[in-house]
Amino acid sequence: MATILREPDVAAKWVDALYIEAMVLADEARSYFDNQARDDRLALVPADRVALSCESLRVTTRLMHVIAWLLNQRAVRAGELTRAEAATPERRLGDAAPPDADLLPRLPEAAAEIIQASSDLYDRVRRLDHGAIADEAPASPARGLISRLERSL
Repeated sequence: MATILREPDVAAKWVDALYIEAMVLADEARSYFDNQARDDRLALVPADRVALSCESLRVTTRLMHVIAWLLNQRAVRAGELTRAEAATPERRLGDAAPPDADLLPRLPEAAAEIIQASSDLYDRVRRLDHGAIADEAPASPARGLISRLERSL
């Protein structure tokens, strides 16, 4: 089952920060692949040109899955979706292929950085979706101490 972050303030900050990061990265990727990548492709061998085009599609896919998941989380917070609705399979983070690790060293630095950044962002959101942040907030050490004190009194 998909994890919906439970601590409202923490969840809001995580989701908002990740959303901003995703939107900025999407804009950087669009700008790079629409402009500079055209020139950068000319320096590549034909097979790597095709591979760069494929990687640009993977970047777009990863970012769109991330943005969609984050928008669902924001919709829960806004009361537009219930937690149960946001946890359905169609609202989970979609699958996206990882980058071709063998290709990255052969690509222009700017392309490799965008590809890697999109993969890193996707991996972080995937961990959130798959429960790396627990459904229940972890007990703080202070709360544990207070609880032990209450039981002993």
